[in-house]
Amino acid sequence: MGKRNHQKHGLKKPKTPEIYEDSGIVRKKHKVEEHTLLGISPDPAELSNVDNDDEAVYKEPSAYDNLLVTLGSSGKYFSNAYRRRQREEEGKSDSEESEYDDSDSLSGSGRDDFERGSEDESPKIDARESIRENFGVVGAGEEGEDAEMENDRETSESEQEHELDVHSNAAVEALGCVSSYAMHLGHQISKREIDELSKKRWKYKWEVSAGENCKWVGTGECLMKDDNLKPGYGLKPSLYRHWLNIYETSRGSDFHTSKERLFFSLCNSYRDILNCSKRPFYHKGHGEDSSTMDAYIMHSLNHIFRTRDIVTRNDRKMAKHQETVKDEILSGGEFLDHGFTRPKVLILLPLRNIAFRVVKRLIQLTPSNHKVNVEYLGRFSDDFGAGEAHDNEDTEVFQDVHSSGQKSSKPTDFRALFDGNPDDHFMVGIKFTRKSIKLYSDFYTSDMIVASPLGLITKIGEAEREKEKDVDYLSSIEMLIIDHADVLAMQNWSHVNTVVEKLNRLPSKQHGMDVMRMRQWYLDGYARFYHQSIVLDMNALFNHHCLNYEGKVKLVCEYKGILPKVLIQAHQIYERFDADSIAEADDARLEYFTKKVFPKIKDSIQGGIMLFISSYFEFVRIRNFLKAQNASFCLLGEYTKQSDISRSRVWFFEGMRKIMLYTERAHFYHRYK
Repeated sequence: MGKRNHQKHGLKKPKTPEIYEDSGIVRKKHKVEEHTLLGISPDPAELSNVDNDDEAVYKEPSAYDNLLVTLGSSGKYFSNAYRRRQREEEGKSDSEESEYDDSDSLSGSGRDDFERGSEDESPKIDARESIRENFGVVGAGEEGEDAEMENDRETSESEQEHELDVHSNAAVEALGCVSSYAMHLGHQISKREIDELSKKRWKYKWEVSAGENCKWVGTGECLMKDDNLKPGYGLKPSLYRHWLNIYETSRGSDFHTSKERLFFSLCNSYRDILNCSKRPFYHKGHGEDSSTMDAYIMHSLNHIFRTRDIVTRNDRKMAKHQETVKDEILSGGEFLDHGFTRPKVLILLPLRNIAFRVVKRLIQLTPSNHKVNVEYLGRFSDDFGAGEAHDNEDTEVFQDVHSSGQKSSKPTDFRALFDGNPDDHFMVGIKFTRKSIKLYSDFYTSDMIVASPLGLITKIGEAEREKEKDVDYLSSIEMLIIDHADVLAMQNWSHVNTVVEKLNRLPSKQHGMDVMRMRQWYLDGYARFYHQSIVLDMNALFNHHCLNYEGKVKLVCEYKGILPKVLIQAHQIYERFDADSIAEADDARLEYFTKKVFPKIKDSIQGGIMLFISSYFEFVRIRNFLKAQNASFCLLGEYTKQSDISRSRVWFFEGMRKIMLYTERAHFYHRYK
């Protein structure tokens, strides 16, 4: 980890909201509160597009409404009931903060930093201002009335939507507007479904075109036809408005047909998703990469906020009806809203600079009233954002690389990928409260964990060696996102497999869980059939580890090939070898090399020959074989010392060694010429 940037947190004085009466409807006029040091809001262009909450469609009053109006004059109870009903129809909520809404705005370390930092306040202001601008942060009072309106509009979803979350099929059919979140988590999986999923046999029944030479195929029913039926495409209203404002500010084209909206609809189906054809930003695919990233970030936020809304609402109900709530918990599933632990989303990324890019966008896509304060933003910028790569447009990325003062022999994609902090060992928890985002939160109190496979493997190893440590925060992950899996494959793909295998296991400790409020399928050990996997750029674990009962969707493309694009006019020969099974392919390949290929190399009188090997294990086997044959060779692998690499390159260049073994991972990380 880099140095911590000890920041000074501004103290925020709470103000009592003024209450005004207007036509029997109570409205709270919130004064603009003082923002803490690192408050974040959208750009001014975004704020100008905020909808007016007072513009509502007229709704004919129901018989129940008329009854409440009639009885309102005779008693305070009925009058209050009518007011609450009106607020619910308008999307208002007067719910108090619960355990999911604690702000932790001034923790012990933050308070110490505030007290110590008063002497050297001014020298750090410029650095903080730069961080604010980079993440879209504004100072106190800059959000003004637009942010105030957005805060008033934001609600937990209505009580009707919560009732849909109690697994009532009759309510679903009657209202017809249940969210994908409620349908997915409310489903009671059967033994027959589990037996079918355990067979790992998937039948892709439908397909939808996804552009030139590509199509989406999926199991179950086609999910593309219901896109227009859901208001806001299944997003919470505040998330949808904020995302739409950002999209229109940056592009201004049709949001409905955009790539991010289409991919979000796939994510919101809660099916396992595989996209092996996403062009990453370091291969001149910034637009496609960013749209995919925006979609899965919004899906993650939607899942986290809906989970918090349900828990908060149920906490409020239990506090008001303590005497009867226990019987309701035992008799029905209305209050079953917990998992073993709090973290629900896990995002696996290969490098710190990519994690910086994702978390930065996560903060930007969070509505302003949910990020009044972002804790430890400076520390995060120091740890992850050193030498941040520009990510505006493809041309700007590569133009910046070319115009760098340092002349580099590395290709542009290499510099775009490894620009910044390329460390592959990290893990950070992110906690969302009602009005703030806390980075570096404790994993058991986090809603989201952003980590590299190596960072998680380190924690898993520590838990296996030390009994007092554990990784039970992986027990209730409901959404797994693996981005830039092509880079993860160049690190150590076995780490990814190990992490996925550790998900959704029964915890070793209780961790303060409320067993009475846990979803039944957690207690039954069926959580692995509910967690959604979104895998980008790799097909290795999609068929074996992704067992979501909702089904699967994957992108299938036909490739034209790249051989015509090879500029060097080299003679290329492809040789086929036979293998009885995939498990025996490695042995068959080595046997073919030793009996057919090596004799030709040994007797050849031509210059140096390079053997390019994709697997390190195959590299070791061929190295041992060449040693046994007393062959003239040198090594260039990912674990070779730098002094030995330099010596081997000189030997091979000068003809002192006939054969060079060169691994794919060494080429990926160094790009030697």
